[in-house]
Amino acid sequence: MEASSDWAELPYPPWRETCGALHLFTQIVGKYRLARTPWLNHSWHATLYVDARGLTTARVPDVPGGIEIRFDLLDHAVIGQSTEGRTARFDLGPMSVADFRARFVDLVRVLGGTPTFHGRPNEVAGPVPFAEDKALRPYDAEAVTRFFHVLVAVARVFERFRTAYIGKVSPVHLFWGSFDLAVTRFSGRRAPLHPGGIPSLPDEVTREAYSHEVSSAGFWPGGGGIEYPAFYSYAYPAPQRFAEAHVEPATAFFEQTLGEFLLPYDAVRQSEDPEATLTAFLESTYRAAAVLGNWSRDSLECALGRPLLPRPI
Repeated sequence: MEASSDWAELPYPPWRETCGALHLFTQIVGKYRLARTPWLNHSWHATLYVDARGLTTARVPDVPGGIEIRFDLLDHAVIGQSTEGRTARFDLGPMSVADFRARFVDLVRVLGGTPTFHGRPNEVAGPVPFAEDKALRPYDAEAVTRFFHVLVAVARVFERFRTAYIGKVSPVHLFWGSFDLAVTRFSGRRAPLHPGGIPSLPDEVTREAYSHEVSSAGFWPGGGGIEYPAFYSYAYPAPQRFAEAHVEPATAFFEQTLGEFLLPYDAVRQSEDPEATLTAFLESTYRAAAVLGNWSRDSLECALGRPLLPRPI
């Protein structure tokens, strides 16, 4: 079956090294946003967002007004703009993490900002301080652009799925620590204290992120033991029998080591209707968490949002 033209091929092994470099580059920019932005629940203040050309910080409260940093994944550049009218940029290409950091620090200085931030990666094995990571990294521009188009397609579905919930729900945003695009629904109830233990991530950050019951879904390009791009869905705390729940489509499965449901990206891309296939996964895994977890669904769920149509009261 031919893949939909809206959903690009994105095999992980050919661009593994580029993906790893881009992951660390986004951590540097994300840590700048983290250092300058007041803490928001569940670390929502630190994330990146998919925009029309790549990934953006939105406005970071630095200088009198603010600074926005964008990864332009079509022209392959990092672009910074300040509310005072300054603009700076540098090209993305083969470089070391240390080189990227140095160029980014210079860019923020040109914009009049404060380029101070935590200097080590999070949530990666064997983290090396950014300034000391001097190995040359490749940059496959074509793969990066395909990745961007995949993010756009996935974000479109996640954003529509988000509209069918009037309880607390996260933005659709990219967490640079684990390098996944995610959307999370909350039951409204407190959760048990998270045990922590995530590599290179303070337990206090993890515990604040999981302070309340969640059903969370997202997209990984690959890595962390999963050698292919995939969608995931998990619940915290996971209710009894969650792993045995029936979910859709048939190509989805529960991965015991990770403790979550996975759906290979190719199963979505190659389906007759990728958006419907992904939506079925999102809805069925959420339903498993909500039903088995005894969420108050009547007060949390609603019909999908539509343009120009206010929700009935």
